Amino acid sequence: MAIIEIDKGSGFCFGVTTAIRKAEEELNETGHLYCLGDIVHNTAEVDRLASRGLETITHEQLKQLHDVKVLLRAHGEPPETYETAHNNHIEIIDATCPVVLKLQQRINATYHGGESNQPAPQIVIYGKRGHAEVLGLVGQTQGRATVIENIDEIDKIDYSRDIYLYSQTTKSVQEFQHIVEEIKRRVQPGVTFRSFDTICRSVANRIPQIRQFATQHELILFVSGAKSSNGRILFAECKDANPDSHLISSESDIDPSWLQGKERIGICGATSTPRWLMQRVSEAIQNLIDNKPSKQ
Repeated sequence: MAIIEIDKGSGFCFGVTTAIRKAEEELNETGHLYCLGDIVHNTAEVDRLASRGLETITHEQLKQLHDVKVLLRAHGEPPETYETAHNNHIEIIDATCPVVLKLQQRINATYHGGESNQPAPQIVIYGKRGHAEVLGLVGQTQGRATVIENIDEIDKIDYSRDIYLYSQTTKSVQEFQHIVEEIKRRVQPGVTFRSFDTICRSVANRIPQIRQFATQHELILFVSGAKSSNGRILFAECKDANPDSHLISSESDIDPSWLQGKERIGICGATSTPRWLMQRVSEAIQNLIDNKPSKQ
């Protein structure tokens, strides 16, 4: 008989948990709340909260709203968003993750901390271009920060100017260190280079734990939304530790052939994956093993 286990370390991180709690508190009270962007990079959870009255809006739609409440998700926002809210008498429910908020403040202080007659320092951010968190970080520099997605993009950096390197909170610690070493190798004499490992340890610390979990099972089903940056990182670690790992967004993605002959099946997920969804995947696996139709 197959043993199906859900990874105890998987599920929402602190920032996501806080954002959802704040949304649910307001929905319990009023039945409706606007959220700027998807509250979490998981379609199933977004749909669940939408059914309760959470309405996702874009930045363009925000500009048209007045005298309402709007939730800012854990990813954070640039200063312009707060200015729009102030001008339109919008009450902000700020669920920016404390780790992201601290990073925003550090980048802002670095960018604006120089002498008034000196050019602003060169801020480099290792992150995914266009990601909600990265947009908020770039916004701290009036849009002037250089974003690099990987080590292949470090030619964008001006090595004749001082360099201050930060990271999106959900990126790979290992690749960040590779980027640091390569910048050190290229930086010109007399140029200041400072790097700040600003990667959230609630993600980074999951890597050794999730690798261990993956090796303890014959089959791994990793549950994650397609937009989740940390989901891609953690799944890559699972796949490396256990080649028989599959990325799914819900129980409907399960291929029954994966289960054949497997006695130990593990289920894990991203920091944006709700526990209830992993539980639903577990139940679907059990139903398939028992030759019963899976629950929808």
